[in-house]
Amino acid sequence: MIKTQLAAVSVISKVMAGASLTAVLQDLWRTDVQLSQQQRGAIQDISYGVLRFYGQLDAILGGLLRKALDQRCVHYLLLVGLYQLQYSRARPHTVVDQAVSASRSLTKGHGIQGLINAVLRNFIRQREHCLEQAAEHETGRYSYPSWWIDRVRLQYPHHYQSILESGNKRPPMTLRINQRKISVEDYDQLLAENGLQAERLWNGALRLIQPVSVDDLPGFHAGLVTVQDAGAQLAAPFLDVRNGMRVLDACAAPGGKSTHLLELADVSLTSLDSDPIRLAQIAQNLQRLNMDVERLVCADASQPEQWWDGQSYDRILADVPCSASGVVCRHPDIKWLRRDTDLVKFATHQQAILNALWKILNKNGKLLYVTCSIFAEENTVQIERFLENHSDAYPLSLSEAALIDGQLLPTNHHDGFFYTLLQKK
Repeated sequence: MIKTQLAAVSVISKVMAGASLTAVLQDLWRTDVQLSQQQRGAIQDISYGVLRFYGQLDAILGGLLRKALDQRCVHYLLLVGLYQLQYSRARPHTVVDQAVSASRSLTKGHGIQGLINAVLRNFIRQREHCLEQAAEHETGRYSYPSWWIDRVRLQYPHHYQSILESGNKRPPMTLRINQRKISVEDYDQLLAENGLQAERLWNGALRLIQPVSVDDLPGFHAGLVTVQDAGAQLAAPFLDVRNGMRVLDACAAPGGKSTHLLELADVSLTSLDSDPIRLAQIAQNLQRLNMDVERLVCADASQPEQWWDGQSYDRILADVPCSASGVVCRHPDIKWLRRDTDLVKFATHQQAILNALWKILNKNGKLLYVTCSIFAEENTVQIERFLENHSDAYPLSLSEAALIDGQLLPTNHHDGFFYTLLQKK
């Protein structure tokens, strides 16, 4: 456990200094190849858990300390210990003893081991009081920055608590069935035959009752199934693609929506993304599903003059870069890495992409604007501004009842997304 705790402290330190949790963990797996699968699982669980409940854990720690700690590594080790004591099944005395031992590798300061021991044991003795005290302030109650809580409450006064709480749940594992190869009913039966239970959601999406490794999904490597959030599975059907159409998936990585489009119709598809590493993920997904695209392009969607071949598109899927505020259950680091000023930067880039892609859409063509954000600045405000400046654009209605003015709010069953379908007059 000592190695696990120290690794988690290192991961959390890098994330809180500004790095992506996913990138930090991937780098750790590459550099420390001696880690067992069990150790990797434990490090990932602790890292995600501490960041998911950082606000609460930090408030608890503040109540247990007489003064703030100068050494951040010790601070993060205590957060790791508090997370394990509150949310894991590890034996409390083992967590405390191992954290005390781990602290010897972090600092040579006198009294640190005693401090670690005292703080964690005090939490065990005063658990209920510590939890109640932490919940007195909203950051400790909800585990989000105060600016985030204020914005969600302002924009969703009747739903803000459920939105915040859903972002702190473990994400569901939802499957999209490749209905070119197998029906949803037959795949559900295949799951049952392999001892896996699933709940059916909209559009045939299947949510696993108990998440498993993709290697344990029957037919995964044969292309029968793809792991994709139920909210994300709405995108391709909304775009209304038909055989023979020329289609662009802008900002396409990691390829879930591209492959879904190819499952729905025989289209000439261009998949574009500005990140070469993530572009490679699209190629991997296409290969697993035995699919081909017309073009796989690494470029900025807002600058078509650098990559466009001159032929307009019948359909464009614009899943634009955003705050990712609707998917924090999968990426809890986002809560602590984002700043409210970031929304202006995202909105500027989103508008640039929309304006650029609109120029290469055919008349009567359709463009689906998508974000995985819950903030109006990136969603309804963007569309209002776009429509004011484009008299040849008008929004089409989307049939999904769960959408509120295009917004799909996150729940225990799916992430949060925003959808608007625009048609060119």
